[in-house]
Amino acid sequence: MLINSPVVGIIEYAIAALVFIILFDYMFGWMERKVVAKAQFRHGPTYVGKFGILQNLADILKLLSKENIIPDNADRLVFPFAVPLLLAMLLFLVFILPLAPSHIASNLSLGELFVFVLLAFAPILLFLGGWTSGNKFGAISAQRSVLILLSYEIPMILVIATVALYANSYSLVSITNAQSSMYFALVMPIGLFVFFVVMLAEFERPPFDLREADSELIAGWLTDVSAPYYTLSLFVDYTRMLLGSALIAILFFGGWLGPVVPSALWLLVKIVIIAFFIVLIRIATVRMRIDRVLRLGWLWMLPLAILNLALTFILFIR
Repeated sequence: MLINSPVVGIIEYAIAALVFIILFDYMFGWMERKVVAKAQFRHGPTYVGKFGILQNLADILKLLSKENIIPDNADRLVFPFAVPLLLAMLLFLVFILPLAPSHIASNLSLGELFVFVLLAFAPILLFLGGWTSGNKFGAISAQRSVLILLSYEIPMILVIATVALYANSYSLVSITNAQSSMYFALVMPIGLFVFFVVMLAEFERPPFDLREADSELIAGWLTDVSAPYYTLSLFVDYTRMLLGSALIAILFFGGWLGPVVPSALWLLVKIVIIAFFIVLIRIATVRMRIDRVLRLGWLWMLPLAILNLALTFILFIR
C-alpha cells in the first residue's frame, strides 16, 4: 500500500538515481584506493588525471574492452545472469529509499520490510552464481556466502523490527521523520552496532569478505569470469555498500534531516561518512575465519539484537 506523499516521475527518478550511483561508485572506488594506499604508505592512483582521478576510468575501459567468455563448465542459462539480476535487485531497492522529502519514488507503508525481503534474495543469487560457475572454488565460495548471509539475516530483521516499533511505522519516510528530535543512533546504540556489523556481513565487506579469500579461494565464484563480468561485479559490490550506508543513515541518523543545507545533501554527507568509516575498518581489520564469522553472528549479534529489542521496549515503548 502506498502512502500519500510527494512522488516524482519514475523515469526522472530512475535516471537521477542511476547517475548518482555511477558517480558515487566511481568516486568512492577512487577514494578507497587512495585511503588504503595512504594507510599502507603507498601512493595509490597518481598519474592518470589529477591525483589519479581518471585511473578508475582507464581500468574500466581496459576491462570492458576484453572479450567476455563463459567457462565451458558453467551453466549458460543461469551463470551469466546471476550478477545482472543482483544488480537489478539493488537498483530496484533505490526506488524505496527516500532521498529527500521531494525525492521519493515510492513511499511504501511496509518499505522497511520490503528492503529486508529484497536483501533476502541476495543469498540465492550469490549461490546460483557460484554453484553454476562450474568451478569448485566458486562452489565453495557460494556456500560460504550463503552461510554468512543467513546467519546475519535474523539479527537484521530484529533490528528492523525494533526501529519500526519505536517509530510506530515500517515506512522509511515515517522512520526518518520520527528522528526529527533525536537520532535513533542515540536511542538504540546497540541496535546501530548490530545493524552496522550485519551490513558489513551482508555486503561482504572486510573483515567478512570470505568470498574472496585470496590464499584459499583466489577470487571465489568470480575465479573463472572474464573482465567485463568482473567489472559488473565490482559495480555491484560498490552499489551494495552505497545502499548499506544509505540504510544505516536513514534508520539511525535521520536520513535527509539536518539544518541549513538541502535535505538530499545531508543524506549524501551521512552516506559518505559511513562509507569512509567502512574503508577504515577494511584498513584496520583482517579477514575472519568462516567459523568465527558464524559464531559472531549466532552467539553475539543475535543475542545483542534481542537485547536491543527488549531494552527499547522496556525503556521507550512501554
